[in-house]
Amino acid sequence: MSSLYAKLIQVIEKKITPMAGAVGQQKYVTSIRDGFITALPFMIVGSFMLVFIFPPFSPDTSWGFARAWLQFSLDHREALMLPFNFSMGIMTIFISVGIAASLAKHHDLDALTAGMLSLMAFLLVAAPLKDGQISTAYFSGQGIFTAILVAIYSTELYAFLKRHNITIRLPPEVPTGVARSFEILIPVLAIVVTLHPLNLLIEAQLGMIIPEAIMSLVKPLVAASDTLPAVLLSVLVCQVLWFAGIHGALIVTGIMNPFWMANLSVNQAAIAAGEAIPHIYVQGFWDHYLLIGGVGSTLPLAFLLLRSKAIHLRTIGRMGVVPGVFNINEPILFGAPIIMNPLFFLPFVLVPMINATFAWFALDLDLVSRVVSMTPWTTPAPIGASWAANWSFSPVILCLICMVTSAVMYFPFLKAYEKQLLEQEHENAVGHAEDAAQSA
Repeated sequence: MSSLYAKLIQVIEKKITPMAGAVGQQKYVTSIRDGFITALPFMIVGSFMLVFIFPPFSPDTSWGFARAWLQFSLDHREALMLPFNFSMGIMTIFISVGIAASLAKHHDLDALTAGMLSLMAFLLVAAPLKDGQISTAYFSGQGIFTAILVAIYSTELYAFLKRHNITIRLPPEVPTGVARSFEILIPVLAIVVTLHPLNLLIEAQLGMIIPEAIMSLVKPLVAASDTLPAVLLSVLVCQVLWFAGIHGALIVTGIMNPFWMANLSVNQAAIAAGEAIPHIYVQGFWDHYLLIGGVGSTLPLAFLLLRSKAIHLRTIGRMGVVPGVFNINEPILFGAPIIMNPLFFLPFVLVPMINATFAWFALDLDLVSRVVSMTPWTTPAPIGASWAANWSFSPVILCLICMVTSAVMYFPFLKAYEKQLLEQEHENAVGHAEDAAQSA
């Protein structure tokens, strides 16, 4: 067993760690991640509005308060939808600007200028004008991949022109603001003369604009992202990287966010249309069923530590249980420790994978309501699970079941580790007693 563990650690250290480190620091991955983080507050607030617009009551309820709420929502649907439409409904604009601003920092460019160039580029290809009106069809999840690509393209083009001094320079006497405006004339022109003709060419040849073409290309990937193998693979990668001390969640979420947002947008459109919610694997599923208390679903373990016979583990439990409620588990990961601890490798990897499988089938069989809202990742798991599913109660039950199964799976490994620590504490106590006797 020790030989197998040694080989595993060797593979992680020599193969996985360098590769994961390179991916995690790659400028496009970090910029995409930062862009989604920038847009997150707008999306959370917009998603929260769905709770008021579509209250969790049956249409045939006889409860007076519920009927009044439902009727109020129906009578004022257009006004109530406005905050949602200008937050979640245009999330690709926030994401595009955020990605460009983050990527600009890698090139030492002005973040605001890069964000504005990206906004123009996105509108140029994703907001066709028909009958005097701009289409907003690609401002939500359908335009996410376009937003990512045009943000990277416009910023890299801006960096290329800046690096090769292809710009308009004015005399030093000209005010800085005016000079900067003239400096970006060429990047603006370059974006227009490259993207607009390309969009027209694709439309003429394929009968679809760039966002439509991109979505048709990535459609198989989006479909594959909402499958149980995709869930298990992403969890496995996250857990193995974290076990090696690498923040695997940042890497996985940086890759999965575009797919999660595209699927969440479809779910929200379905609830607005009164249709069945189609997608399972979105951000709320990841946060509230697979990462209960943080990576590895360690909140149940924190509660177990509180009753440990080992002083060290009890202390870590007291330190980690409150942060763990809010999905912050660094005290447990590095204090117990779990990271690079051979006794905890199997449960740390398998617990969220088993919970993922159980939760997947519970949602797939329509035993539990699916996610339709964005929630802050620090929301306590049962509350967040209910909130994400439009305050349905079934996710709370599922979340609690996942917590119980996590505790059951962690328990035997904890007892084995506790036995080791108790032996060490006994040896230390004997050693201290002997030292005291010799001193006396």
